[in-house]
Amino acid sequence: MSKRAAALLIVSSAVLSWLGTPASARTEAGTARGVVLIGIPGLRWADVRQDRSPHLLGLVDRSATGGMSARTIGRFTCPADGWVTISSGARAATGPLCGRPPQLTPSGRGVVVADFPSIRRYNTDLGFPSQLGLLGDTLHRAGRCVTAVGPNAALAAADAAGRVDYYSATADSPQRGLFSRCPVTIAALDDLATVRGTRRAEVVRQIDTTVGSILARIPAGTTILVAGVGDERRYARLRVALAAGDGTAGRYLGSDSTRRSDLVILPDVTATILATMGIPAPDGLVGTPWRTGAHRPGPAAAIRHLVGQARAPEVLRPVGHDFYHWFMISQLLVYALAMAALWRRGRFLLLIKPVALAAAAFPVSVFLVNLLPWPTAAHPARTVFAGIAAFDLLLVVIALSGPWRRHPLGPGPVVAAVSAVVLAADQLTGCTLQVNSFMGYSPIGGFRYYGMGNIAFAVLTTSTLLAACGLVHWLRANGLPRTGLVSVVTISLVAAALDGWTGWGSDFGGMIAFIPGLAVTILLVAGRRVSVIKLGLLGTAAGTIVLGVAFLDHLRPPDQQSHLGRFFGDLLAGRGMPVVGRKATAMLNSFGNPELTPVAVAALLFLVVVLAQPWNPRAPLRLAFQQVPLLRAGLAGALVTALLGTVVNDSGVSILALGLTVTVPITLAVCAHALQSRTAAPGAHPVFMDGAFSAPQVQSVRSAGPS
Repeated sequence: MSKRAAALLIVSSAVLSWLGTPASARTEAGTARGVVLIGIPGLRWADVRQDRSPHLLGLVDRSATGGMSARTIGRFTCPADGWVTISSGARAATGPLCGRPPQLTPSGRGVVVADFPSIRRYNTDLGFPSQLGLLGDTLHRAGRCVTAVGPNAALAAADAAGRVDYYSATADSPQRGLFSRCPVTIAALDDLATVRGTRRAEVVRQIDTTVGSILARIPAGTTILVAGVGDERRYARLRVALAAGDGTAGRYLGSDSTRRSDLVILPDVTATILATMGIPAPDGLVGTPWRTGAHRPGPAAAIRHLVGQARAPEVLRPVGHDFYHWFMISQLLVYALAMAALWRRGRFLLLIKPVALAAAAFPVSVFLVNLLPWPTAAHPARTVFAGIAAFDLLLVVIALSGPWRRHPLGPGPVVAAVSAVVLAADQLTGCTLQVNSFMGYSPIGGFRYYGMGNIAFAVLTTSTLLAACGLVHWLRANGLPRTGLVSVVTISLVAAALDGWTGWGSDFGGMIAFIPGLAVTILLVAGRRVSVIKLGLLGTAAGTIVLGVAFLDHLRPPDQQSHLGRFFGDLLAGRGMPVVGRKATAMLNSFGNPELTPVAVAALLFLVVVLAQPWNPRAPLRLAFQQVPLLRAGLAGALVTALLGTVVNDSGVSILALGLTVTVPITLAVCAHALQSRTAAPGAHPVFMDGAFSAPQVQSVRSAGPS
């Protein structure tokens, strides 16, 4: 049975990956006469208003509009970092060049960027061997020239040798045909990036005047792109993205990099310029072309929507540390209270189950709160915290209210099932619950814009395995043992597809960790032994499957690949090791997290020392295994997944901490129920912590007679 399941998983993953490109990813090349990119680092949609920027506001009326994440490598994007990212079509940084203009050497009617060799070395040393000059080289190979307007624009327009075809220091230059000399013109208006305080409105007006002058000089039929290509004052926010051309009016602006109809990323600018000119995407290009999304309301309403879109991550960012601080304290309190209740016994056992279920339901409650319109509330931070508490309480009530409440493997798997179903549904409906979530990902964070985040992966996979074992137990109790095994295989395969398929979760490391975990659960449910050799073979099979999925994704055109296909391409080109090294370093550094590392350590210690007690034949976990043997299958698979996920993902300890946050409290709830049942049995001698403390306690256990 296990071999069939593994074969089915391989075939399913490969087929789903090959079929998994969303229809929107198949973008046709454009045929515009030319492209003018106006880059305004620091520009926010809140700046686009009649009294400050009438020219930009007028352009909105005939444009597609969206928010843009300008994240590159650091926590914020200085203008120079943004411009070299456009040059590379992938995240890049300038290091010491941030905050000062580049060194330009005149060369004919153009210039040469003297800083290119040092910028290239800086990125290579960081482990980001971006192809500086990719945009310029690709345009030159297609026989097109580029004009740069402004010093920083030269960073984007230069080819790999640092050469810029035509250059003007300012947009106010009287040169004739400045914006029509070349098919591609890049203008940098960087004054807003250094503005502070009340001068912002004044500088926005000055920039808008320059924009009006540029618009008046652009030939008809030219596609106009406006992008906030960087941040101001070391503060990351969502920026403006605007495209005016054929068929753009009255639409939102999105891209396949984000799989959202109103959000794009900075490397998409490079892809958009090339696609608009009808030039195929080169290897190494990370971004995808901007595309018109859903119909939007009028300019005023659209801008209000985009301002609101930018508000949510700004609300969460300042309270994120407090959230994880209190999360750590609450988890430690749960384990401390559980130890005290197990020690005191009696009526205190009644407290363990609801407290444990509340701890296990907390992660999915953090996602469920995004069903509420908290970003538009009068006090959004208070609303989001109150909403999390309300959903958590609701799930505990559900778990303790149904007919399953009387069974040891009832309430816990119900919480797990709700967690798994919620995250599965979120994958199928666009990941709205993970975006702008404390445990999901933020558009300004730049780590993920779609698919399965690492914390969501930990919650989905551990919940799936525990819920599946609860279902199998119920089916066996009702005389359907074979149906139970088929169910756990089916549920696990669906969860694996949702996590790893490039059209949904697109989770590279998650597949490597989840396949061995689900296989362990399936083997134990089927009554088979799990050995070190089998675990090694399962890990090898998982890696093979993931590489197969990545290979199939790599066969697509570059602008249709996910990060799986691009990583496979990096491996073929010899650029894979810096990526692996970066992720390994991030994984190791994650163990310095002051909130999540204590949660993971406390959960593991509680599981081993308090519940398992390997030295104690009458430990709570042994008693739970006796009453519900299938708990062993779910627990083993969840632990394998959490531990492997920690090692193979750059989020490291966050996967372990959140996987255990679901697994250990549910195991605790089952143990508490089993202990209550034992205590209630006639003539029973409840023993919870015997053997863990002192010799007299061990002696009292031995005198109590056999269990």
